[in-house]
Amino acid sequence: MPTIHVTDRSGAKQTIDGKVGQTVMEILRDKNIDVEAICGGCCSCATCHVFVDDAWAAKLPARSEDEQELVEETESYKAANSRLSCQIKFTPQLDGLSLTVALSE
Repeated sequence: MPTIHVTDRSGAKQTIDGKVGQTVMEILRDKNIDVEAICGGCCSCATCHVFVDDAWAAKLPARSEDEQELVEETESYKAANSRLSCQIKFTPQLDGLSLTVALSE
């Protein structure tokens, strides 16, 4: 099964199984990992903000305008790494994805 390497808000690292076809937010939420996902994945909040590791950032599709606006408004925004996990569809090509959950705003 494909995996995601996650560092949670406390700094603890774990590897979780990912389900192809779900969003990364759904996978993190279902594993009870530090994402509130208040909007349910509608790209209207930033409670699923993550930092995608450098090695993976370029492998993801570009941010939409809405996603860009939301991550830029967070206090912890990182231009190269900030993503909303609800906007990342988990595919076989993302097996081994590594990310850190952003601190809650």
